[in-house]
Order: sequence, then structure tokens, then C-alpha cells
Amino acid sequence: MNAPSPTDGPVFGVDIQSGDARGDSPTYALVILRPDEERLDRDAVSRRKLRRLIEGEEPTRLAVDNMYELAADKNALVGFLRGLPAGTDLVQVTGANRPEPLSRVASRYGVPYGKKPMQEAEAAARLAHRNVGQRVTAFSDTTTVKVARGRSTGKGGWSQDRYTRRIHGNVRKAAREVESELDDANLDYEKDATEKYGGLSNAIFTVEARPEDIPISATRNGDVRIEIERERRDGIEFEPLVKRRDHVIVGIDPGTTTAAAVVGIDGTVHDLYSSRTGDTAELTEWLIERGRPMLVAADVTPMPETVEKFRRSFDAAGWIPESDLPVDEKLHRTRDHAYENDHERDALAAALYAVDDHADQFERIAAKVPPQFDREEVIARVVSGEESVEAVLRDLRDDDGGEADDEEHEERELTDEEQRIRDLEAQVERLKSHTEELEAELEEKENEIREYERELSDARKRERREARERREVNRLERRAERLERERDEAIAENEQLHDKLARLKTLWKIDHSDFSDVAGDRDLVAVKVLPQFTRDAIERADEEFGLASGDVVYLRDASGAGTSTAERLAETEPRLVLKNGNLSEEADAVLFDHGIPVAPADPVTIQEIDELAVARESEVEGAISDWEDRAEERRREQTESMMDRVISEHRADERLEDRGT
Repeated sequence: MNAPSPTDGPVFGVDIQSGDARGDSPTYALVILRPDEERLDRDAVSRRKLRRLIEGEEPTRLAVDNMYELAADKNALVGFLRGLPAGTDLVQVTGANRPEPLSRVASRYGVPYGKKPMQEAEAAARLAHRNVGQRVTAFSDTTTVKVARGRSTGKGGWSQDRYTRRIHGNVRKAAREVESELDDANLDYEKDATEKYGGLSNAIFTVEARPEDIPISATRNGDVRIEIERERRDGIEFEPLVKRRDHVIVGIDPGTTTAAAVVGIDGTVHDLYSSRTGDTAELTEWLIERGRPMLVAADVTPMPETVEKFRRSFDAAGWIPESDLPVDEKLHRTRDHAYENDHERDALAAALYAVDDHADQFERIAAKVPPQFDREEVIARVVSGEESVEAVLRDLRDDDGGEADDEEHEERELTDEEQRIRDLEAQVERLKSHTEELEAELEEKENEIREYERELSDARKRERREARERREVNRLERRAERLERERDEAIAENEQLHDKLARLKTLWKIDHSDFSDVAGDRDLVAVKVLPQFTRDAIERADEEFGLASGDVVYLRDASGAGTSTAERLAETEPRLVLKNGNLSEEADAVLFDHGIPVAPADPVTIQEIDELAVARESEVEGAISDWEDRAEERRREQTESMMDRVISEHRADERLEDRGT
């Protein structure tokens, strides 16, 4: 997807006015360049207001001379980039990792510059609008869409299975909807799902697209949440706003397999090519796409005719070694670079040796070039055109030249050679006139092209507006679907609550004085069930259906309770506690001291309905009677034990007294 043009919306230029990016409250000079309205807005804003303006106006470019004026460090900068609108690029107009002074860049491109923050902000905005600078990015064009549980499934228990199955089923359903949306949008993706009881615990989609191109929104709705995150690069990277066709050195190895290598003036290897079937036109097109050849090199002497043809077609200088390059030297020179065959190696060696041979010349030329000129352009013209540095600089300055000498002088008879020169000059003037006519016609054509471009721009704006409207419709449709899902979930939850209410009504009837009307002659009593003997279970039961004095309480698992838990149960003053398993000594002692009967559940017939249960009254009475017998015996044993201990202590005291006398 192409980046937005700076003419599609406003361009923000920003510079620190006071404070520091590492502080809490820096102030920024902000200049908003609006190309469509041909005007500038200037303001001094806080960091928070700058954020609001960026979110509200969604500029196509946010231009700065140093990206760390917006963030204290790399991590903060990544967070800042993550918060930018989808169509907004952060642009460092002074270059990439080694930025130039803003004043030098502004001078090079003829942009007004001043040292005040507002003037620097304006210069940054104008440079970004002219496609000057590097786009700052920390994210790739890959996005992760994660569908996962929206709530915890809990620690388990008798009522957790159905709850867990429902959550995992809803995650699976949402994952299928996401997959369908991605397929409808024709997006490439990979899916990684984790199967769990009843469905999926999560599904992760790795999509080859940016978040704004994916028809899915991040949501959190009950059982399911959807998270969208753009994949982060290893570090901060820079991309030029426009790709330049730099001047390059080309090495060519002709033959049955034709190979070529493209190398920068600094020796950077840009690309390699080899083909058994490619023709001259194909290789020429490949070279044009990768730069402007200023030097064409071969690895043998003399230069092969095929290589010479390429040199002439690009009007470039040539380079050949003093003698054919030996294989061992070519292997040594290309040892740090990857290539696929010997032909690519030979072409690469020729290009690298040409760079080595001209390195000193490149440095001498670069040292003479003022900063406002393009050094590569000067180097290329000096090397390929055999011009002097001074001549190239004069030509680039586009000097008007001196005034013609208007002084009158006597005419003299011209020689044949002078007459020939005058005739040629007249011919030149006629050609210039014709050239001017052609240039006027060209300008007319260019105006016509600009008109077509304006119409195209208007059509693109209409298309973007329609696309936004379509996205809004899609968003509303997705919202309607989400609300329908929420409605269905609410209906299901309402049905569950109705069922629970019915059970609670049944419990109320069992638990009140008119229970005889329900039980009839069936000898039944209500039983309230606790799945575990814990404070949480007691509190939950008390909240859901109430624990009152005189209740019969059934502990499905009586183990593990301590003194405080037993005290909490004793506070409810139950009539009888039926247990599965053994009570701890501490809990048993607490319940015994409070006079609460405790009996095994096995001898009592209990019929359970969810958290409700009933038992036979006669069996309950029998369990209480058995406990009273055991309690009387236990109290008697405790009394005897206490008497024995008192007698033993008394005798011990007497023995001590006898020894003392």
C-alpha cells in the first residue's frame, strides 16, 4: 500500500520551544501546512495538545529535525509511533542515523530558515511537503490478531465445567468470525489455535497487512477479547520518502551467462544479476531501476565490445584493469559478499576494483564540493563527463554570466572563417527560437497534465471519502452484530437466572414453616449443601440462599477447615452438620464446644438438586440422637481425664513437700 501523499492532508512541523522531551511538560512550536488551502497555522502547544491535534486532524506527515524531541528514548519513541493515526508518518527531515543541520538541508532545497523554534518548525514542514527526509518506523507490515478468553475460568469446582465449556466455545466462535473476515478481505495470514475443553482458549492470526487494512476491531466482550497489535521491528528504521536513483558503479561480465553488479560510490553492494536468457534490453532496464551508471567496469583487458556498448548507452566512463584480474584476487576482493555463481563474482570484482581505483579521486572531489551541492552529482559529472569540479559547480550555480559588451566599434570586413562563425551563430539563434517555441508548447502540455493530475487528485479524494463511508458502514454492521450477540447472551443469562429463581423458590418453601404442605407425609427436611468446608464456600452459600439457625448443613468435603472456618459455621447455629471425610481436630473441637451436632453423611439419605437437597427427618433426628450419646460420653471422658490430671498434680505437689521437710 502506498504511503499517503503530503497533498492529501495537512503537514505538521514541530520543534521544541521550551523544556525537554525527558521532562513532564515540554512546549512545542507547531506549524500546520495546509497545501489544499495554501496557508500556514502557527501555535505553541503542550505535549498533550499536540497529541490531541494529531489524533483530530490526522496529518499525512509529522516533520521534525530530530525525532528524539518527541520522545525521551527509543522505547518512548516506539510508544509514540504506536499512537500515531494510521495515515500519519513521522519524518526526520535532516536524514537518517547521522542527521545534517536543519539549516544546511533548508539551504540546499531553498526553504526559508530561521533559528527560532517556530521558524525551524516551518522549515521542517515545508521540507517534508517537498518529500525531503526519512520516514521513521518501528513496525513492519505484519499484524497479530489475538482472540482469547475475556475472563478467567476459575480454580475449578463442581459448577465450573459448564462455565469453562461456554467460554471456550465462544472463543472458537469468535475465531471463526475473524477468520471469515480475513478471508473476505483476501488477506494472507497464518493461524495458530490452542484447543481446550469445549473449544479454544486462544487463536492467534499473523496477518500480512497493517492494522488499518484489517476489517477487525479490538474488542473485549464478556467471554472473549480481541487484541490487535502491529509487529515491531528489532529497532528504529528509516525509509526515504522518495526513492532516489543514485549514481552507481556497474560491473559487467558478458558471455553465455551475462552477469552484472551494482555498487555505490562508497563501495556498498546494492544488487547482483545473472541470466542465461536475458537480452541487452532486459539488463539495461534492470540497471536503470537500480541507479544511474557513472562508471562501467570489466574484469579483463581490453574492454569487451558488449560492455563497451553498455558504457556508451549510459554515457558513462569506463574502467578496465591493467591486465586480466586473476581468479584468486577476485575471490579475495569479493570474500565479504554473497553471490550465486562465478559470473556474478567476476562482475562484482570488476565493480569493486573500479571503486578502489577511483576512491582517492572521489574523496578529492567531495572535499571541494560545498555542502549545499549534491556531492554524488558532482562526482558523477567529473568522472563520466571529464569536467573539472569548478566547471560543474559553475554550471550548477546556473550563473547568468557577464553582460555583453555594448561598446560601439568600427565594423570591419569579416574573414571567411568569421563569416562562417556568424552564420552559425544565426543558425543557433534560430534553433534557440525554435526551442523556445517547443518549450512553450511543452509548458502548455505540462499545464494540461497538471489539470489532469488535479482531476485525478479530486477523483482519489472522492474514492477515499467513499472508502471511509464504506468502512463506517462495515463498522456499524459489525457493531450491530456485536449487539445481537450481546442480546443473545443476555437472553441466555436471563433464562439461567429464571431457573435459579425457581430453585430458590423451592428452597424457600422447604426452608419455611409451611414445608409440611410441600413434603406431605414424606418425612422430609431441607438440607443446605456446601461443596467444601471453607470460609469462601460458607460466604457464597450465605449470599446465594442464606444460612440460618436450625439449618441442616451438608459438607461434601469436610477436610481442611481450621478454627476460624469452624467458628464462621458455628455463628449460623446449624441444627446438624453432616460430613463427608474427617474434620480436623481444631474444627471438631470448635463445633463440639458450641454444642453443634456433627454426624457422618453416609447413614442419612440425601437427595440433591443442584445446590439444594432434602433428607428424611427421622434419619436427621437419629443422627442428632447418636451425636448426643457420643457427646455425653465424650464430656464424661473429658471430666475423668481432668480429674485424673488434678489428682496427679496434687500428689506431685505432696511429694515435693515431703522432700522439702
